Amino acid sequence: RRVIFLLAGVQLVNILDFMMPSPLGPRFAADLGIETASLGVVVASYTLAAGVAGLLGAFFLDRFDRRPALALSLFGLAIGTGGAVFARDLPTLVLARVVAGAFGGPATALAMAIVADVVPTKRRGRALGTVMMAFSIASVLGVPMGLVLADWGSWHTPFVVTALLCALAAVGARLFLPPLRSHVTNTPTDHAWRDVIDSIRALVAEPAVRLSYGMALVSAFGAFMLIPNIASFVQNNFGYPESMLSLLYGAGGLASLLVLRPLGRLVDRVGSFPVSLGGTVGYAIVCAVFFVLLPPWIHALCAVQDQVMGVTFSWGWLVVALLFVLFMLTSNARNVSFGTLSSRVPPPALRARYQSLSSMVQHVGLAAGGLTGPLLLTSEPDGSLVGVERIAILSIVVLLTIPWLLRLVEQRVDARDGVTRGLAAPVRASA
Repeated sequence: RRVIFLLAGVQLVNILDFMMPSPLGPRFAADLGIETASLGVVVASYTLAAGVAGLLGAFFLDRFDRRPALALSLFGLAIGTGGAVFARDLPTLVLARVVAGAFGGPATALAMAIVADVVPTKRRGRALGTVMMAFSIASVLGVPMGLVLADWGSWHTPFVVTALLCALAAVGARLFLPPLRSHVTNTPTDHAWRDVIDSIRALVAEPAVRLSYGMALVSAFGAFMLIPNIASFVQNNFGYPESMLSLLYGAGGLASLLVLRPLGRLVDRVGSFPVSLGGTVGYAIVCAVFFVLLPPWIHALCAVQDQVMGVTFSWGWLVVALLFVLFMLTSNARNVSFGTLSSRVPPPALRARYQSLSSMVQHVGLAAGGLTGPLLLTSEPDGSLVGVERIAILSIVVLLTIPWLLRLVEQRVDARDGVTRGLAAPVRASA
């Protein structure tokens, strides 16, 4: 349990580092003379660096004890994050974010590999639900606390605080994680790289592995077409107050925090496919309502505002908050299902390698989704976004393929592991 909560802390600081630049963008853009249209380059630089690092990490992460490897990754993440404080223009800020991404990608892969190492399969969904609560906590704390810290100091302050948290997590990983070397084989040096390449070829040759990587790519691409544009959409299209944006993310994160562990238990009990299917169908319904069918009605409702005990209030704001919470809950149902199943795909000796390649694929999907969204959107003079319904429909169509890809992976992994499923807990065939 101590290890799981430590790894959840690792994921928390990693996700905070990834999420933080988005709400701070207008502030450091004005200070560094960066055009607003170039802010996407700052986010993409981290994502692409993490993807490349995931690819390179696949060649060597499984050759080392996971404990010092994770500590080193977190320390490098702290250096890259803190380096943003010394940025003087767009190139130097991008360089700092590239360094952060280069270490953040392996840190994520190692954390997920350690979960798979130390937690038995029958409890892994619950454990991954706990680790993935970091995303919800980051949603609760990341956006509002980043803005509060920037108000107290400057846009530098959140980067400094996050860098300190990364360094603290590195120390915690080195001190409190047990040695994790059971996956390491004593391979002669002159054959090491050849064996690594052969093992990657063998890993990718497995149909379940290829399907799981396809799942990772499609899932990241489909989700990230919408996610970076939600804040601008609710503010500029619905008139949702900027001052309440932190409450919106906080409500969505808190709701997700409450359901992630139960979702993990449900995955352990009935399998990944039913939970993924329910989450994806729910996601499609919420997106259709939120972005396609009802925006004009929601906009009109948000425009009707009353004074309640001296406070401005609109029922439309509650509708936006409810739909946003449902959006996050259905997204988390997909993510828990995917994460739990992915942990079962590789053999123990190749988990970090598998997770590194998976991290690379996911970051490529995030970058592709983040760049595809703006290609389909235009802005009105008042800042409202035109074309959100197009990317919402495309996101729905793309993500509806996920449960069926996941089912193919789960069937193969269950057959390999001798697992049968029913309404009761899954049963593993005895040797």
